[in-house]
Amino acid sequence: MQDLLSILSHFRLEGTVQSVNPLGSGLINDTYKVTTAEPSAPDYVLQRINHAIFQDVDMLQANIEAVTRHIRAKLEARGERDIDRKVLRFLPAEGGKTYWHDGQSYWRVMVFIPRAKTYETVNPQYSYCAGKAFGDFQAMLADIPDQLGETIPDFHNMEFRLSQLREAVAADAAGRVKEVQYFIDELERRADEMCKAERLHREGLLPKRVCHCDTKVNNMMFDEDGTVLCVIDLDTVMPSFIFSDYGDFLRTAANTGKEDDPELDRVSFNMDIFRAFTRGYMESAKQFLLPVEVENLPYAAALFPYMQCVRFLADYINGDTYYKIQYPEHNLVRTRAQFKLLQSVEAKAGEMKEFIEGCM
Repeated sequence: MQDLLSILSHFRLEGTVQSVNPLGSGLINDTYKVTTAEPSAPDYVLQRINHAIFQDVDMLQANIEAVTRHIRAKLEARGERDIDRKVLRFLPAEGGKTYWHDGQSYWRVMVFIPRAKTYETVNPQYSYCAGKAFGDFQAMLADIPDQLGETIPDFHNMEFRLSQLREAVAADAAGRVKEVQYFIDELERRADEMCKAERLHREGLLPKRVCHCDTKVNNMMFDEDGTVLCVIDLDTVMPSFIFSDYGDFLRTAANTGKEDDPELDRVSFNMDIFRAFTRGYMESAKQFLLPVEVENLPYAAALFPYMQCVRFLADYINGDTYYKIQYPEHNLVRTRAQFKLLQSVEAKAGEMKEFIEGCM
């Protein structure tokens, strides 16, 4: 506690710190709730930034500051009330930056949003809310004047992920290529189609926009009445194709099985979740989406199970050097499950296209 109080002393907090306790179960950053003694003072969230993942903290925080500043201006222009609960607010530290480096770790403080909660449940109701919230998030940032940086370079670059797989196959470090040749062949057969986004971008037909790049139900804050207050967890906000926010949500939320499900009969693409999320997303986003973006939304739904399949397979071939595994064939089981999900998405492409056209 004393160490954390020392960190907090470098930020311009209102009120007297009463307690500091762990908050949430995030896998990336260490997070604490800071409770103040005075009823008039806000509570805060203290967070240690994972510097191993986000190596350019200056860029990371500059991105977040630009995004929250622009969203706040949009909300004010709309005449919204209670804006401090609808956009994150970070406190300046000594020196004026919104983070403090203690010599080893990087820390930041944001104002705690009172009377708000997150949900882990994935059902059509929350999927619709997620689609509407993430679509609105993109819409508000469609005209942001700031040039954001990539906090994780090539995060959703399919050409880059395929190059990693091909390097793994060529090296065959763990001697596993022969046993997974079927998956290598199937992924290569789809490679040209799955790299379509990068090609369209080079041809000047597909823009990069400011995207969240980690669209999960629990990355939204809900008010007590069940309405969405704001999108949170902005570390991965960066330039990307809108497919990132659309396809990545569906990869996890619309999977009827688990990401590493050993029982492939349980894995399929849930069209109820797809329809709910897409309906909400299109209500918010169709105002700014280009026809090329809309017509490729079914591609986006397939892209992310494909990309994750490529990543799991590359790691298995490399000898499990990146993802944590619980047993020797864990990455192969993950590969099989993602490939089954991909096949299910592909089988429903026509149905998805028809539904999306009906949302316009």
